[in-house]
Amino acid sequence: MPTERKYREEIVRYGRMLHEHGFVAAMDGNLSVRLERDRILVTPTCVSKGAMKAPDMVIVDLDGQQVAGRRNVTSEIGMHLLIYRMRPDVRAIVHAHPPTATGFAAAGIPLTEPLVCEVVMGLGCIPLACYGTPGTSELAETLEPYVPTYDAILMSNHGVVTYGDTLEHAYMKMETVEHFAQIALVTHLLGRQKPLKEVEIEKLLLARTKYFGAKIAAAMPLPRDPQKVS
Repeated sequence: MPTERKYREEIVRYGRMLHEHGFVAAMDGNLSVRLERDRILVTPTCVSKGAMKAPDMVIVDLDGQQVAGRRNVTSEIGMHLLIYRMRPDVRAIVHAHPPTATGFAAAGIPLTEPLVCEVVMGLGCIPLACYGTPGTSELAETLEPYVPTYDAILMSNHGVVTYGDTLEHAYMKMETVEHFAQIALVTHLLGRQKPLKEVEIEKLLLARTKYFGAKIAAAMPLPRDPQKVS
């Protein structure tokens, strides 16, 4: 198990990558990692994710009470706590505003069409949650129906949240969402989409069972899942 110091360094690294890739601007976004003893290491508020230092991070408990750190915790900590409570398997969370994916979220369009096999394999699909005011309980409430099933969620008029068993995996899912959104945008501009057929999706389901294991694969929703928001 990595040390707290290592986790702090990872948050700095991936925060810088979010900023360099244009997934966040100014002081947007937040990242967190689950520590031992029900503690969460999370980015502070009002700090550029491209200019953070390891000591900047704060630690909160699962009730959101700050237990360590000289800065104030992000105002969106409730979203992180909800995901950690509902998903014991999740060890890290990334929230950002990647431009293309956030554009889809602002347009009210979920990324649920099976256009790219790698996305079907890795994420299933990316639903769209209703708008919730940042920094309030509304935000967590809009995400709650999707957290048990999905690892990436578009947030209406806001951004994207992704999560996984490591911070690296959570970050890579963010990259996947934005890359897929760019591809989907091209198909919209071309005026034509050619989604994978059901038989092709079933083959991908078998393949991801091989790569991810039956238990994990079964928990990953296929595109056009009935729970999606359209």
